[in-house]
This record gives sequence, structure tokens and C-alpha cells, in this order.
Amino acid sequence: MTIEEILAGESKNVEFKENVPEKSIKYMKSVVAFANGTGGKIIFGIADKTREVVGFDKEDVFKKMDAIANAVSDSCEPAIIPDITLQTVDGKTVIVVEVSEGRQRPYYIKALGREGGVYVRVAGTTRLADEYMIKELLFEGSNRYYDQALCTGLNVTGEDIDALCKAMKEQAVKNARTEEQKASIKDVGRQQLRSWGILIERDGKDYPSNAFAILTGNGGLHVATQCGVFKGTTKAVFVDRREYTGPLWEQIDEAFQFVLRNIHLGATIVGIYRQDVYEIPPDAIRELIINAMVHRSYLDHGTIQVAVYDNRLEITSPGKLPMGQTMERMKEGYSKIRNEALAHAFAYMNLIEHWGSGIPRIIDKVKSAGLRDPEFIGGEVDLRINIYREQNNAISIKNGVDTEKNGIDGVKNGTDGVKNGIENGVDEVLYTDKDLSDHIQKLLKIITKYPTETQAQYAEKLGVSKRTISRIFSELKEQGILEQQGTRRKAKWIISKNK
Repeated sequence: MTIEEILAGESKNVEFKENVPEKSIKYMKSVVAFANGTGGKIIFGIADKTREVVGFDKEDVFKKMDAIANAVSDSCEPAIIPDITLQTVDGKTVIVVEVSEGRQRPYYIKALGREGGVYVRVAGTTRLADEYMIKELLFEGSNRYYDQALCTGLNVTGEDIDALCKAMKEQAVKNARTEEQKASIKDVGRQQLRSWGILIERDGKDYPSNAFAILTGNGGLHVATQCGVFKGTTKAVFVDRREYTGPLWEQIDEAFQFVLRNIHLGATIVGIYRQDVYEIPPDAIRELIINAMVHRSYLDHGTIQVAVYDNRLEITSPGKLPMGQTMERMKEGYSKIRNEALAHAFAYMNLIEHWGSGIPRIIDKVKSAGLRDPEFIGGEVDLRINIYREQNNAISIKNGVDTEKNGIDGVKNGTDGVKNGIENGVDEVLYTDKDLSDHIQKLLKIITKYPTETQAQYAEKLGVSKRTISRIFSELKEQGILEQQGTRRKAKWIISKNK
């Protein structure tokens, strides 16, 4: 522990105590909370309010360490074994009690019992866990998934199961990105649903899991998505509000369309064509909503909230981050599945591609659109992700060709096509219009110098893929900028001076 860390104050994972209290319960709550969370440290010998390093006399510091170790051993269930060490800070001796993230959750204070002795960390404070949180910890500690548990009170028929299989197949086809992917989609049957945990087979009969109820919107589980538009940057004034229920894929589409209706639509030049674009990439919006659906806690009776403010899009999903997951790891693509059955179903329906890839892909899409990085907030009770609507001025105009993904991407609002005519000469800029991408300008220069090359040769000279060069040629020909003379084998390309 450095003096700089001390000056930073208490946090989610750090707590200060000036002395070792006679009543161990005063710090045992934090020990239990750290074990139920991502771990943490209690530093004895530092005043929590002033952050003054008080320290301990060397004569009795070891007695205090033994007292702490015995108190933890006697007070906690299951057993917690902390790492207790001495450290010198600012010339004084402090006791550092480090508690690791526990695997046998929930941890609780024996004297208070499981019902009243489970504590968690929320926003740097230790709080008594509520009923939902205790259930969440129980599932984590037993390495089970809530969505794969039997849904009591829900009876399903063979027709209900067949209807779900049919609907999932339809969604898989609808969300397929290519004809090859669409053709590869196989029917989903009962055996597949059983292997995923959507159905539970007992005595030759199929019973629904919570995942079945969640997917279909049945079974008494209130699964909803709340959407709202607010005036300004707070929730003080509603402009519009909606609540969507039913099958999860319907909630995804309805929430997605709600956002698109309530954000700005602008224009961009893609190649030499005008194209309408949203201020926030639609793919990022949809992926955020899907991510919230598949990773939220369904033990928590809260709802996913999609809020549109004047300055941001805010999506909040109920539940703390799963055991072993952190904000940093999530941004890097580390996936910690909370709902395994739903994840399998979403993957089949082509709603998610690779587990864990969603968040990095969202970040990349938002940054590519010239917006600031998404903001991640919470993780202890719920998770909130903000995408700010103000564009980063440093990336207001994008020119060039994405050779593998998007073809031509010359960007500027309000322009439609090429305007300024052609300059003669090899070394001069042929098109001076700012809306024309650098790649197109370079290509026209190359054509002026080498008018009889093949498209493959032009692609090589320009350093782009054959697919991209073919797309550029098609667009330039449609606009009348390029004319082809001669035969297909021995073509000569002519740049029109009338455009």
C-alpha cells in the first residue's frame, strides 16, 4: 500500500480502519462482502475519514494480527482464509487483511445466519444482501444457471414446444447474414432444447426451464423492456414511454425500432452515392440491446431500461456482474455467461456470433462513427452503458475504402455525387470535390495513366481488394464518370469530361 493509494481513499475493494475493533462484527461484514464480490483489502491503522496513517506499536501488532485471523475463522461460513500481512506506510506499521474472491458463495456471518448475515459491496460501502442477491450468490456458488432451473408453475404441451422450435428457426433465417449461412441452418428439435437446458426431461416427459419461460414470455416471469424518451439529460420530463413484453426476439426488435425512431437521421456519401445514416450506428444499438437480454439477471425482478436523452442513449440491465467478470475484462472480450441456455438459443438464432465478442465490437463501431467511447457504469447492482450522441470533431469526416468490409466510405453530409469536373494531366488531381474519397481520386489518376489495365491490375496498384475495385467501377460507370471502350478482353477506360 502506497501513500498515493491511501490518499485516493476507500473504494469498492479497499476499506480503512483506524483500530482493530473489540467487536469483530464491525469489520467482519466487510470480510464477508469482499468474499461475495471481487475481493478486497481492509487496512488497519489508517483513519477512514482523515486518511491519516496512525499505525500500530510493534509490541502488540502481532497480537492484533492473531486476533483478526481468529475472528475471521470463528465468524464466517463457509470458511474464509484471508492473507494477513504487515506493511510500513509513511514510517508506520499497518495491518493489511486481503480477502480473495470466494467460490463457495454465499458467505455469511455465522451468528446472523444465511438470511441475515450475507453482505455485499455496493459503491464502496458494505450492505446487507437482499433476497434476489442471495439467490444469485447461491447459483454462482453451486456453479448452476438460473435459466436452466425448472420453471415451476408452467405447463407446456407438445404444440408449445413445436411452436418455440419453429419460431427459433424463423429467427435464425431472418438474422442470417449471408445466403450460405441461411442455407446451413438446421431445424431445432426437442433433443437440442434439452441439451441447451431449455427443456428438462424427467421420466420420459419434457418440462420447461426458466429459459423456456423467458424466451416465450410465459410462465409468470415478468420479463419486459422499458423504453423512454426524456427531455434534457435527466429523467425529470418524459416525452414518450413504452413497455414491451412477449418473446425476447420481439422485445429486441421493438426496443431497437423505438431507439431508431427517436435519434437523428443524417446523410453521408458512400462512394459517390448519398446514404441516410443514424447518429448512432444501428448495429451497435441492436447489439447492446441483445447483450442486455442475454446477460442480465433474471433473478432480479427489474426490467431492462432503454432511455434516450438529448445527449446520450442509456441501456441498463438488472443484476451485478457475474462472478469472475469485471468491467475491464468485459471490454476486452472476456465472456462470463450468466444465462447459458439463453446464450445457446441466441447463438442458434444468429443474435450473437461469438460469446464475448459483442462488447468489443460495439466499442469499435461507436468509435468508427466518430463518437466518444461508450461509458460503462455500475456492475454491483446493475450495469449501465451510455453511448453519447455528440460526435467527436476529430473524426467528423472519414475518407477512404475499407477493403474488407464496407467498400467505399467517403463521408460528408449533404452532397450527392461528384461535382467539380476533371482536370487534365497525370500528376494533377482529377476531382477536387472534398466528398470524393482519396481512393477514387487515386484510381482516376491511375486510369488516366494506364487506361487499358484490368480491374485486377488496378486493384493491385491501388492496394485494395478485387471486390472493392469492382464495386468502385460499377458505381463510376453508373454515374457516367467512366466509359468502357473496346472489347471485354481488351478494354480501354475513358474518364468522361462531362461529369
